[in-house]
Amino acid sequence: MSNGPLNGVKIIEFAGLGPTPFAAMTLADMGAEVVRIQRPNLQHLMGLKYDILDRGRGFVELDLKKTDDVETAKSLIANADALIEGMRPGVMERLTLGPTEIAAINPKLVYGRMTGWGQTGPLANAAGHDINYIALSGALHAIGPAETPVIPLNLIGDFGGGGMYLAYGIVCALLEASKSGKGQVVDAAITDGTAHLMSMMYAMNQGNAWNDSRETNILDGAAPFYNVYAAACGGHVAIGAIEAKFYAELLDRIGADPTLAKTQMDRGTWPAVIKTFTGIFKTKTRDEWTALLHGTDTCYAPVLTIREAFEDDHNTARNLFETHSNVIQPRPTPHLSRTPGKIRAASQSQPISIETILKNWQSK
Repeated sequence: MSNGPLNGVKIIEFAGLGPTPFAAMTLADMGAEVVRIQRPNLQHLMGLKYDILDRGRGFVELDLKKTDDVETAKSLIANADALIEGMRPGVMERLTLGPTEIAAINPKLVYGRMTGWGQTGPLANAAGHDINYIALSGALHAIGPAETPVIPLNLIGDFGGGGMYLAYGIVCALLEASKSGKGQVVDAAITDGTAHLMSMMYAMNQGNAWNDSRETNILDGAAPFYNVYAAACGGHVAIGAIEAKFYAELLDRIGADPTLAKTQMDRGTWPAVIKTFTGIFKTKTRDEWTALLHGTDTCYAPVLTIREAFEDDHNTARNLFETHSNVIQPRPTPHLSRTPGKIRAASQSQPISIETILKNWQSK
């Protein structure tokens, strides 16, 4: 039994990709009892035997093309507090598992819907992926060098603008339902979430503090004091010395001309300073720069690989990663002082008994 903040919350998750299991994982991490419904003999898209996104919960196998299995799904949902699905708009309705049908059997249910474009709008039924959704919000255009946008993995859309907003919306709706006794639909769209993440850039753009041209802004690679530089070993270092006092300390510690501090925000000087910094940082290896700058107020960090991040001293001291099922994975976050989240063991290879779930959920 979990003692996390969502202990006692029962959630049905319909198997999906990316943001849907990520949302379910975050909720399970915080103590919710999540059961995933997936089709029989479902194989992992990437061939993984253990997927971190599927941790902390078990699954049942149902063929939703069969009436009896749909009715079994409804019996599970009838005893749940929330539901997560990531189908195209209209699919759940065609399965007779849409919000209207479910509200008739469980009026307190929070119905979480994850899509790229949203439940409404001219693109609602179009196919797409992370890259398309962040393109429409302006986020993709803003990232990368002047020549072309750069794909920021699928962190901004799928997981930041998608799964995390779905989990947040579900928790908000659960809190409201505990007061009103009524459920509601959470329409979480990746385009919407990504736009919300872009709030600061939207404000800066309209205040003439952010240009639409890439590599001309303070946070997009144009500034010498907020940039990535190659070291002598071929590795890279990240510098984020935005504040004047941090920039002055950076100049001092790397042996640069201290008078550069006077023109820090003069954009006309930035290309020349970047060229200077590029030459300086190539004089030492990444590890040598780390020994000199790490932990100082230069706003420095080495650019680590995934494997290196697992072993970093700071990450280790924070217990950022744990090993479960022989897989290194990030611990639940954020860290709560009294009711912390926890990675719970759950089989990803064998389905769990529907009868057992119904017995346990109906008795609570």
